[in-house]
Amino acid sequence: MTDQTKAPCKRIVIVGGGFAGLELAKHLKDKEVEVVLVDRHNYHTFQPLLYQVATGALEAETIAFPIRRIFQNHKNLNFRLANVLKVISDRKVIETTIGEIPYDYLVLATGAATNFFGDKQLEHFTMGMKSVPEALNVRSMILQSLETAVIEQDPVEKEELMTFVIVGGGPTGVELAGALAEFKNHILKKDYPSLNPEEMRVFIVESKPRVLGVMSEEASAKAKEYLEKLSVITYNSVRVKSFDGESLLINNGEVIKTRNVLWAAGVAGEFPEGISADKIVSGNRIETDKYNRIKGYTDVFAIGDVAAVITPGTPAGHPGVAQVAMQQGQQLAKNLLAIIKGKEPAPFKYNDKGSMATIGKNKAVADIGKFKTQGFRAWVLWCFVHLFSLIGTRNKIVVFLGWIGKYFSYDGATRIIIRPFSRELMREDTAAK
Repeated sequence: MTDQTKAPCKRIVIVGGGFAGLELAKHLKDKEVEVVLVDRHNYHTFQPLLYQVATGALEAETIAFPIRRIFQNHKNLNFRLANVLKVISDRKVIETTIGEIPYDYLVLATGAATNFFGDKQLEHFTMGMKSVPEALNVRSMILQSLETAVIEQDPVEKEELMTFVIVGGGPTGVELAGALAEFKNHILKKDYPSLNPEEMRVFIVESKPRVLGVMSEEASAKAKEYLEKLSVITYNSVRVKSFDGESLLINNGEVIKTRNVLWAAGVAGEFPEGISADKIVSGNRIETDKYNRIKGYTDVFAIGDVAAVITPGTPAGHPGVAQVAMQQGQQLAKNLLAIIKGKEPAPFKYNDKGSMATIGKNKAVADIGKFKTQGFRAWVLWCFVHLFSLIGTRNKIVVFLGWIGKYFSYDGATRIIIRPFSRELMREDTAAK
């Protein structure tokens, strides 16, 4: 009699529960593979709304969702809460804080962290915003600065406490500046009646000639107009030289006295040890071929912000946005199943569905192919796209109701200091990543 015993399923280990990792895992549901998803957090973060957590418009729980709950009905998936320390490709295992995990195929979907371009002083004194703990630190810093300003008698010290500088004029920087400006214009006087809103200043420092440089010139110009209406001061074509905790020096000679600098000027891929240095390209990303396979490896792949698909058509890789990550996750699921069956994989092709940014109530810009819109229509579109992209019905409802309330009152209900911010606490959060 012929032995009918089936061969064991191939094990696909996914490191990272962001947009790319989740999408890959979802598309492997009920397939004849074993999936192990490893992440240092037990929740997925909807990063596009981190700035609203940082400015007190939303609670952190509304943009996070438990990973185990997402995959409750995925019988072929196991989740492991751990930090991945090293990839040992010759043995086909990853070293983690809970021990070694073997794989047949490994996918790095580890995302990106704030890029301080090697400047340790800026890393220490400025605030990044790529995770929930960092967003909560930003919120605490903002509120603590204003609380201190209330009792500060020295006008110079008070001015520093009430000055906020965002470094980076991309979507994150612009949205953060708009939220702070609306806080200044509509909330400050109610919450802090002893403070003069005119004394609160918001700056953007951007190295490119225009804000939202990744979008159309039309969108960029409109965003600049909205920022000016909100009294945001913008410096373009300049770079930050240094910041010592009190004085921000720009390379045009300008000095801004401030205690609050928020860094949104760039990201760098982050991944465990074990990947050959010659595979790392600009932005600390891992170079892959058109199938998202890391060059020089046969069974290790990278997707999302950590990956750079270098081809003649994409010499610098794809932009680090959620749509790229999700589409790569979907395509890699198909390719892995094809490879396991001995079939040819298909190259990744990015379908750009457009870009959007909001600068405040009724103030947004959207580029969707040839369709471009600004103002209220773009704002409504931005709201619905982000609302329906959230995971979890409860989160959608809570965020929607919160936005409705804020639309009519400008008043968020989450301006609380959960834990006092300190540089030491920030370093502990960074070290725990």
